[in-house]
Amino acid sequence: MGTSPEKKSSDHIAVIGGGWAGCTAAVSLAQAGRRVSLFEASRILGGRARRVEIDGRTLDNGQHILLGAYRATLQLMKTVGIDAGKTLLRLPLQMRYPAHTDGMDFVAPHLPAPLHVLLALIKAKGLTRDDKMALARFSTTARWMGWQLHEDCSVAELLERYEQTERLTRLMWAPLCIAALNTPPQRASAQVFLNVLRDSLGARRAASDMLIPRTDLTSLFPQQAARFIGRHGGDVHCGHTVDSITSLQGRWQIRFKQNDQPASFDGVIIATGPEAAADLLEGIGDTASLRALDYEPITTCYLQYPAQVRLDQPFYALPDNPQQAAWGQFVFDRGQLSVDSSSADAGLLAVVVSAAGDAIAQGHAALTEGITIQLAQQLRNPLLTTPLWSKVISEKRATFSCMPGLLRPDNSAMPPGLALAGDYVAGDYPATLEAAAQSGIKAAELFL
Repeated sequence: MGTSPEKKSSDHIAVIGGGWAGCTAAVSLAQAGRRVSLFEASRILGGRARRVEIDGRTLDNGQHILLGAYRATLQLMKTVGIDAGKTLLRLPLQMRYPAHTDGMDFVAPHLPAPLHVLLALIKAKGLTRDDKMALARFSTTARWMGWQLHEDCSVAELLERYEQTERLTRLMWAPLCIAALNTPPQRASAQVFLNVLRDSLGARRAASDMLIPRTDLTSLFPQQAARFIGRHGGDVHCGHTVDSITSLQGRWQIRFKQNDQPASFDGVIIATGPEAAADLLEGIGDTASLRALDYEPITTCYLQYPAQVRLDQPFYALPDNPQQAAWGQFVFDRGQLSVDSSSADAGLLAVVVSAAGDAIAQGHAALTEGITIQLAQQLRNPLLTTPLWSKVISEKRATFSCMPGLLRPDNSAMPPGLALAGDYVAGDYPATLEAAAQSGIKAAELFL
């Protein structure tokens, strides 16, 4: 981006979009002493990772897992005054299936890397000797390669190339790929998958830890970010939809759908979704890479049972079987996750279906029925077929489809005074909260 090298602390920067990328950019600017205004079309901050109010309940528009490797996200939470030790449940790297299923039980101990993975592999239940040797071979080879491919390919091709067993692929690699990239292994980028493994399995032990939110996603960061921005002289406007941006005498004019009066700024960070960003940039910059992105849905099925219903642990991986409408891939016990032990979330289970296009094709009722039958069978509890209440929340464009060799948008050709931020902006990671945070920081740095 061709911004002037002499940026002044008096510059007024607008951030369009109050998701995690936009909130990150605004916090970074405010922390550096810049005057910043954040505009969000919705009434709630958080974008595709936010709180929703449904039937008098506070839920999330999708269940998330963070990783200890999410350094930018964790640092931002600390910056705005969030105690991650209280708001995130930290668990060791694990892939645990219910005991009565044909699954596996893999839990990393608290040992230095890479001993934690090695011992977890030795002690893992449900894997044959061939499975364990295949995993060890893959991990060793990936480290030797520096987690880098000469040419990108699909995750399925990568696993076949390194002779990963069918069972290990089905129980570990495929669920990890779908959870991390929200793209099936047959069309997911092997290089991006390796990037995630590099920073988790291939880094220090704590980087591989799984961090599960114990509060709603808006409270987890965006809400505190807004307060931080306000304390540092900035302002946050929810319910403000930006209609257009235009250049005028070296500044940027923003028009809102709610108001005919434009506002003028020294710079603008566009932190909306790709399509909205392309609409705002039409006629100003190159929008081809933004409009070329394909998308993958994520669905979360919330099921309320009597308060005494409780999993043996905070979450399980689930063997999915689309042919039998067993769509669930992970189930979370929201009652165990809540900070408040007397929470109304007691007995509330959240079942996640990533890359959920086929799952939602038959409608929410059919999806819910298939998942409740799946839970009853795999958790050996017939009561789970009849929840007291249920709700399916689908984000149809939750993430971009993370395909091999994908050319993602970046800021290299943006007009002076404009920058993009979002989990889809070019970077090492797939569409995750960490990718959003990293992009927000990088966009803000262009104005510092």
